[in-house]
Amino acid sequence: MMRLGSAPDSWGVWFADDPKQVPWERFLDELTEVGYRWTELGPFGYLPSDVDVLRLELSARGLGVAAGFVKFDLEAPGVWEVVEREIEDTCAFVRALGGGYLVIIDELYTDEASGAERYSASLSDEEWHRLVDATERVNEVARRHDLRPVFHPHAETHVEYESQIERLLDDVDGLELCFDVGHHAYCGGDAVGFFTRHFDRIPYLHLKSVDANLRARVHDLGLSFATAVAEGVFVEPALGVVDFVALRDVIVEKGYTGYAIVEQDMYPADPDRPLPIARRTYEYLTGLGFG
Repeated sequence: MMRLGSAPDSWGVWFADDPKQVPWERFLDELTEVGYRWTELGPFGYLPSDVDVLRLELSARGLGVAAGFVKFDLEAPGVWEVVEREIEDTCAFVRALGGGYLVIIDELYTDEASGAERYSASLSDEEWHRLVDATERVNEVARRHDLRPVFHPHAETHVEYESQIERLLDDVDGLELCFDVGHHAYCGGDAVGFFTRHFDRIPYLHLKSVDANLRARVHDLGLSFATAVAEGVFVEPALGVVDFVALRDVIVEKGYTGYAIVEQDMYPADPDRPLPIARRTYEYLTGLGFG
């Protein structure tokens, strides 16, 4: 059986410290109240950074850690020397909490808060090779800490479209994915079809969906990812374009037993908004047989 969980992102948490976000205690309390038993750590520093404190807080609520993540410009010159220590520390922290996965994300080429362009949307061959090299280095560190590294193709990064994802799968030996069905749909892909084709490279899922009309508006107007999220482009699984019944059927057929983490992008979010959404989402997904 797959392991269903959620993450700080579904409570509107994008940054380690931001007054627009719910306090971490409220996030953990509401996550538990809904019925989830697995979580991701979110941006480092949002949850307590003292491993003993956080372990007690999670244990008191019956929560386990699925994964942590690292996110940086994988293609930037000299980036490894800047981020290596952070990656080592993150891996050690996740492992100390019993987590099994490290999610790897290329930093957005737009500013996550303002949507302003900060990097070209396309890479030269040289930049792509640097991205591949950095990904391989992160994989090595994660495995040394007994974590399973999974690469997260993400909207408005340099690995967002199916062709880019498949190129990376070809270029990085043994690469596995944290496959986000909502981001895949946001970028115009067929999430169920891609999962079916690449099932053997996907041990970890992120579950969310997209409003088709809002996504079309985003495309037509050239709106940034940050603006699209603020306008509500990501919606509850029951309301969007991703076919969760078909996804469930493929999961059953293939015998998928990995994590399925609900991660409905919403930022900023009114503090009272996430809990009702999380309840409805949990009931919908468990009703379909997820978890």
